[in-house]
Amino acid sequence: MGIGLFISFRILRFADLTSEVAFTIGAATSVTAITHHVHPIVATLIAIIAGMIAGLITGILMTYFDIPSLLAGIITLTGLYSINLRIMGRANLSLRGFETVFDLWSTHANLQRFVVGIFCVMLCVVTLSFFFKTDLGQAMIATGDNEVMAHSLGISTSRMKCLALMLSNGMIGLSGAILAQSDGRADISMGAGTVIVGLASIIMGELFFRRQMKLSGRLITIVIGAILYRTLLVFVLQLGFEPSDFKLISATLLAVFLALPGMKRRFNKLEREVIQ
Repeated sequence: MGIGLFISFRILRFADLTSEVAFTIGAATSVTAITHHVHPIVATLIAIIAGMIAGLITGILMTYFDIPSLLAGIITLTGLYSINLRIMGRANLSLRGFETVFDLWSTHANLQRFVVGIFCVMLCVVTLSFFFKTDLGQAMIATGDNEVMAHSLGISTSRMKCLALMLSNGMIGLSGAILAQSDGRADISMGAGTVIVGLASIIMGELFFRRQMKLSGRLITIVIGAILYRTLLVFVLQLGFEPSDFKLISATLLAVFLALPGMKRRFNKLEREVIQ
């Protein structure tokens, strides 16, 4: 999910709220498909397509109707909430007794999660690393860097934004499908707060690995940042906080990580002034 959010947050340069509903729709479509006896891999592919459709809706609202990105994400988030309820037919849906993608690899639960997790991460990293070396990928990057210049070069910036949001939310839909199959259920509220998790993964990865590196390296740092973030949350919860404080702790940690670079710049500026 962090890798998917990286496309909108770092390439298009805005935090896409569609990711919350894309995560949920990925979970809802995959679980519903599996309960209708669709093969788990096919159900996961359906989840990716559903996430891409969610991203496309936001992209169309942004580009063809000139709705600001924040409002476009909120509109999609609100509208697809009802769609997710329609897909599942209820607020939550269980996978008890059904085969998932994890059952295709091993009978050992931890090994299942490790294999599927590594496979999905490497698939996303390799796919994006290759894609952004192509002319289409470079056009997408140019759109995020300087939309006016990209447009003057003949690049259809509207199409690039729609494609980027489809790619981003398709990967987020994949993460929702994988997590739902891991938990054995899909819930209508499981996407709430996922933007915080994705952003924290990106920020922590960049915070600890600040050197210039290739795109593939930056994507891997997001994975490392996600692991560090979850580990830090577990540590904080073990200090005596209640599980109900999880979202508050997540938001606080993200605020701290986002504030650190600015605080460091101010400290360095103050230090230079004192020396002078």
